Amino acid sequence: MKKDIHPKAYRLVVFKDFSVDKAFLSRSTASSSETIVWEDGKEYPLVKLEISNMSHPFFTGKMKFVDTAGRIEKFQKKYGKRGQQSAEGGAQ
Repeated sequence: MKKDIHPKAYRLVVFKDFSVDKAFLSRSTASSSETIVWEDGKEYPLVKLEISNMSHPFFTGKMKFVDTAGRIEKFQKKYGKRGQQSAEGGAQ
């Protein structure tokens, strides 16, 4: 096995899934400039998640629509006008 390939700077970090407002404490090397006070009263670095096992449909068995990046609006803005023009052009 190769030596010195794994990071040694593991620390306790809070991962928070903002789509379901749940958090968990784990060891990680992930960097973060934000902190949060955990249930034990201590302050830990905070890593924000858009989706985790607590909100992913595969693990929950529930279908939930999550559009955090505005993908539908971007698509409609980019391609919505083309669909309207082709429909209007064919009617003439």
